[in-house]
Amino acid sequence: MDDKLSIRVNVADRYYPLRIDRDDEEKIRKAARLINEKVLQYKQRYHDKDVQDFLAMASLQYVIKMLELENKHDYSPIVDAVKDLNDKIDAILTEE
Repeated sequence: MDDKLSIRVNVADRYYPLRIDRDDEEKIRKAARLINEKVLQYKQRYHDKDVQDFLAMASLQYVIKMLELENKHDYSPIVDAVKDLNDKIDAILTEE
């Protein structure tokens, strides 16, 4: 069974046809809604700019936030510390 869904998503007053997994529909529609809200905020603030400028600024803002969140979820220092502790425990246990 094909679990794909055809939808149209509105981003900055343009509609984009997408073929997506059914499980992703809610996430995609929410992303479009967040982009539209951010573009609207910029439109209300800066009247002399183009929609392309608003889309660029919204994209930049969301990618910066995404990068910050990726850095917060970097578990490699914790994993390395656990490995070091495990190696030390193994060394102590093998001495006895």
